[in-house]
Amino acid sequence: MPRHLLRSAWGIYVGLAFATLLILAVLCVVLLPTVKLRRDASHALARLFFAVSGLPFQVRGNQHLPDAQAVVVANHASYLDGPLLYAALPPRFGFVIKKEVVGIPLAGWLLRRLGHEFVDRHDKAESAKDARRILKAAFKGDSVAFFPEGTFSETPGLARFHSGAFVTAAKAGMPVVPVVIHGARHILPANCWWPRRGPLSLDILEPLPPPGPGETNGAARLRDETRRRILARLEEPDLVGE
Repeated sequence: MPRHLLRSAWGIYVGLAFATLLILAVLCVVLLPTVKLRRDASHALARLFFAVSGLPFQVRGNQHLPDAQAVVVANHASYLDGPLLYAALPPRFGFVIKKEVVGIPLAGWLLRRLGHEFVDRHDKAESAKDARRILKAAFKGDSVAFFPEGTFSETPGLARFHSGAFVTAAKAGMPVVPVVIHGARHILPANCWWPRRGPLSLDILEPLPPPGPGETNGAARLRDETRRRILARLEEPDLVGE
């Protein structure tokens, strides 16, 4: 069978697997009574999706993920990043997601049922309100995951980091754990809905401690050092330095 037909058949299979498991995840989110049970179920289904789709992923550095609450930040290059990071991290992590997702039918309601948070990237007043809500959740003991670039494009490379994740970590006294995602851009790049085969992996790097009591500009230090560490392992260009 020609290669393009094999790729088409595999793409259809991946789409069907995703749709089937998504329906199961929706049922779990709707029917299960607590956030913990919903996250446990949807996390298991996310891992099952990558297994049955022929897209297994490798996680290196699991020992660097603290047992206590933490802020995880990762590079963002693909539609696949969110499901992949969700499958790779323990279910105790909630995600901070751009508010535009709320406009997708049912998405906002379902993600809220999973205890995830939304942030407005364009309205400063709304963004500040969202930041206060996320910080409040952090003070209650939640662990959170961010994509600090905010979005992604077709251009390979690491974009500028927004400060929200690092302000949250600094104010709540939480360590920041950099995570480097490899391979997602090749498999499902921007403006493409037909997947390609390829290896997937995540590197969990050593956590950065929160700022000390007298440290000034602690959030900026966390942001810059986290970005430096991710860039050193990413094997993509620095879009800010160009």
